[in-house]
Amino acid sequence: MPAHNIVIGQKVNPAKIQRARELRQSMTETEKILWQAVRADRLNGWHFRRQQVIGGFIADFYCHAAALVVELDGEIHKSQQEYDRERDEFIRGKEIEVLRFKNDEVLNQLPQVLRKIDDLCRARADSSSTSPSDSSDSPFLLGKGPGDRSGSISEDS
Repeated sequence: MPAHNIVIGQKVNPAKIQRARELRQSMTETEKILWQAVRADRLNGWHFRRQQVIGGFIADFYCHAAALVVELDGEIHKSQQEYDRERDEFIRGKEIEVLRFKNDEVLNQLPQVLRKIDDLCRARADSSSTSPSDSSDSPFLLGKGPGDRSGSISEDS
């Protein structure tokens, strides 16, 4: 499992913090779709942060309880494969798993993407921690739940 407080208390360059804020304000459509499904603990209670700085890198989505980074790969990632490898290696060195999805997967197979994220969170979570809901048929698995606004996308942090 991850080093405790991998995010809390880390020294972060103020420029990285500002860049993460900018990325939260200008999320891609695919990031918005996934964020709507996982924000506010909607994915079976797993808490995710978006655009989380980890060791100087900015992860698309991060679940501390499961030590999991979720990355969405669009067209830009075809030209930055070496950078992505270096970043993944660094993050995995902190005992944080990196799970990547292509944008098309999120757009066309969202329930399967969410199930894979949930399954990996469950597998990685410390057995002593309080695990979110055990119901695999939970409406939260599909990104539905309290606060769902008929598919509208929120810009909440």
